[in-house]
Amino acid sequence: MRPFSPPWWAKNPHVQTILPVLTKVESPALSRQRLELSDGDFIDLDWLGDPCNASSIVVILHGLEGSSDSHYVRRLLRDCYRSGLCAVVHHHRGCSGEANRLARSYHSGDTQDISATLAYLQQHFPQAKLNAVGYSLGGNVLAKYLGELHDNSAIDRAVVVSAPLQLSACAKRLEKGFSTLYQWHLIKQLRQKATDKFNNRTIVNQAAITLKQVCTLKTFYQFDHQVTAPLHGFEGADDYYAKASGLGYLSKINRPTLVIHAADDPFMNADVIPSASQFSADVTYELHQHGGHVGFIDGGTLFKPRFYLEQRIIHFLTINNEHIEPSESLN
Repeated sequence: MRPFSPPWWAKNPHVQTILPVLTKVESPALSRQRLELSDGDFIDLDWLGDPCNASSIVVILHGLEGSSDSHYVRRLLRDCYRSGLCAVVHHHRGCSGEANRLARSYHSGDTQDISATLAYLQQHFPQAKLNAVGYSLGGNVLAKYLGELHDNSAIDRAVVVSAPLQLSACAKRLEKGFSTLYQWHLIKQLRQKATDKFNNRTIVNQAAITLKQVCTLKTFYQFDHQVTAPLHGFEGADDYYAKASGLGYLSKINRPTLVIHAADDPFMNADVIPSASQFSADVTYELHQHGGHVGFIDGGTLFKPRFYLEQRIIHFLTINNEHIEPSESLN
């Protein structure tokens, strides 16, 4: 397949990051299934195709505050449909359009819920190989899962896209320059979810802060220190970032895994880029000079951009392909 090479008008990282949101493609029809979890909560799965007759299933993990409606998920579902592939979107808790039942939510290092989904798939569709694609936060979760499980991984092949593999560095990056706008947009959504839980009294007895204090949280570090960490058993944001970051797990992965980063990703900096000694022989690493955050526009027009990601993902998951060198690798 062709290497990634962005057109001149899409070399700006913010064009790569924002334009895909504004040019969403139509998604094929999906069917929803609810999985009840052992702790009394639930997660929702959105299905494309019939898993009972599938030889493989593409399991999709979306990013922070994403869903099956996210632009990148829509595009992958569309191309899976065109390729005749069965796929399922694993929604993180509270991301499927309905608030989850418990005070806890989801976080960048939470491999418990994806493990539950994969166990369900293995039990009910044993004939199907499980391939996985994780975007951004979902990519960090996927990398951590693969490294934690080693030989016991339920996944056969995986692709990790624009993952914040060093969470502390990414939190700092989002406090600078134009990237603060992305932080503001996402923090606003997270604060609203926390506020809703206070109003529904889901979180009142377990929160480390008050409802009034939620409105003062303006950065990821503040939110993770005051909300994410205490609700999920971490001592604070620093403890959460250290334990949940996926970078240290790349060397333990023993399933064919493709990791794709852009050096100009406005959500992260060079600290997320692994050295050759930090990933195993089963990891194929692609670092592109351009691409933004979950962008990778490589052609088309402003009103109808063409993307590299879906073709690369499906190629990697379905073909025992040789390594493809990025056309704009950084040495």
